[in-house]
Amino acid sequence: MEQNREMKFFALLCQVCYIVALMVCSTPCAMANSKPNIVFILVDDLGHADVGFNGSTFYETPNIDSLARSGLVLENAYMYPTCSPSRTALATGKQSFRTGVYTVPVLEKGDDQENIFSRWTVEEEHIMYSQPLAEAGYKSIHLGKWHLVGPYPQEEMAMTFPLKEKLRQPDPWDFSWVAYHKQHCRKYYPEGRGYLKNVGGTYRGDPALEVDGYHSETGGYFAPFSNPFIESKPDDEWLTDRLTDDSIEFMEQHQDGPFFINLHYYTVHRPVRPRSEALFEKYMEKAGDPITGQGMETGKRKVIEAQYATMIESLDDNVGRILEFLDNSGIRDNTLIVFSSDNGQNIGRNNRLRGKKGHIYEGGIRVPTCLSWPGKITPRRTTIPVTGLDFFPTFMDVAEIDYDGVLDGDSITGLFTAEPEHLQTRPLYWHLASRNAHGTCSVIRKNHHKLIQYLADGKLELYDLRNDPKEEQNLVENNPELTQSMLRALVQWRQTNDVPLPPGAAL
Repeated sequence: MEQNREMKFFALLCQVCYIVALMVCSTPCAMANSKPNIVFILVDDLGHADVGFNGSTFYETPNIDSLARSGLVLENAYMYPTCSPSRTALATGKQSFRTGVYTVPVLEKGDDQENIFSRWTVEEEHIMYSQPLAEAGYKSIHLGKWHLVGPYPQEEMAMTFPLKEKLRQPDPWDFSWVAYHKQHCRKYYPEGRGYLKNVGGTYRGDPALEVDGYHSETGGYFAPFSNPFIESKPDDEWLTDRLTDDSIEFMEQHQDGPFFINLHYYTVHRPVRPRSEALFEKYMEKAGDPITGQGMETGKRKVIEAQYATMIESLDDNVGRILEFLDNSGIRDNTLIVFSSDNGQNIGRNNRLRGKKGHIYEGGIRVPTCLSWPGKITPRRTTIPVTGLDFFPTFMDVAEIDYDGVLDGDSITGLFTAEPEHLQTRPLYWHLASRNAHGTCSVIRKNHHKLIQYLADGKLELYDLRNDPKEEQNLVENNPELTQSMLRALVQWRQTNDVPLPPGAAL
């Protein structure tokens, strides 16, 4: 009798435990925790060949290379040629003509006939990926460069567009804007866009907020930081380390997930500062690479290049710290890591590609990019072209969010394990309506060909990127049929999307 009672009690206890387990598993919290974490590491001005996984033998990036080997390397990953349109396109998933952010406003050249002068502030109507992620339960933090709001947003929003002259910015050490931004501009900052916290994000595109800016001793990279959106800590030393510290602290607090880390380092943007004297001496003595041209400079340029190399090694050390935390915490397998850059090289050098930051040529828009997610992404390299516009829909796909807003890119989750045909054959477009390093232009890349149409005079350039990655041979005259076919597609894209042209355009 006693044994029967015990057996019945045990059976009843099992039923209760089963019911409780079902209730727990059906709660929104448990469902949210099943979603993967996302860590988005964006470097500033890191060139395509500034990492080992894309062929650099001078710069040392063992941790980043390990990340690349564990996942998918996108050999043809593209951004805009400057940071403002790239970061706006990433955040909103929209082409530059939709937001009016065509370049960094203070870099524009020419008058209001040659340009549609760029906006600086991203208006509220343009939803950023952080907002639907927050609604889906993600705990998010932004760290580092923001650059999605102008110094005078109230003045900017009251202006009539298109502007008659380019927007302005204060001197780096002029903090008269800070009080207004902290009190009245929350909607334009990370906390107004779904993030729980903002560490270091301002309107500025670089960290040098000290007197003399780029010519200051610390350059914004050494503590004490003059950034009004970074609270000082006793152990502050190097900005890249500090941003990593805060990202790890946030992940520790929210490792039950899901979390989203928008880690957008200021490095390796100017001003160049050596991380340490020992690292500087190491690269001053290291042999250069004649293929890329890295480490081959002399005189003052050699000094700058060695200093720049220390910043890249420091970046790599910090990426290694992120990976170590995820591994040690046992959450690496449930975390998608994206590593990329906002435009092509500025300080760095790459003899294998034409142009640099500011240019629509490959050196200005092709960036080092890899994605890693153990068990979900098949490790390999792919040549399928991908654009920064694809990250927003990819994040939505990974987080299983049904987002119905306007997006100009495509989810690339299909690339995680295969080579989808629709991604292989789709065209990519750029529209630069304000002049920076060269004239305004529209661009189409389809398959392995790239057509540039300059807006001021209609001049065309056609390149075979597979056989001529340095874009040395303009094929317009040699291949008129392909030229006209791609031009028709480019013009049709502009017409279909009502893409604006500068007043003085000859088209």
